[in-house]
Amino acid sequence: MAPRFLGEFEQMVLLAVLRLGEEAYAVPVLREMDVRAGHSVSRGTLYKTLERLHARGLVAWAVEEGTPERGGHPRRLFRVTAVGMRALHDSRSVFLRMWEGLDGAGEGSPR
Repeated sequence: MAPRFLGEFEQMVLLAVLRLGEEAYAVPVLREMDVRAGHSVSRGTLYKTLERLHARGLVAWAVEEGTPERGGHPRRLFRVTAVGMRALHDSRSVFLRMWEGLDGAGEGSPR
């Protein structure tokens, strides 16, 4: 069963992985989040989040052999699982329902 709610950062990570597809390695995910969301995070924070999402069944990864350009170091290719997709859709639906009827709410009011 998919988690009912995802945190904002979890959603951003999953969406970046989904958007990158076959290029969803850590560095491109970090770059995607920085460029699209203006949210710069450390590699450690990303890995910790990906490990948590993996433990919940929302992402999976495959370890690829290292290349000479990477000094032989392996890397992980991430993908969003079916459970992760369901969680993303559920989260989106919840927020759309919460925003329903609030177009223009708060306009002109002090922050």
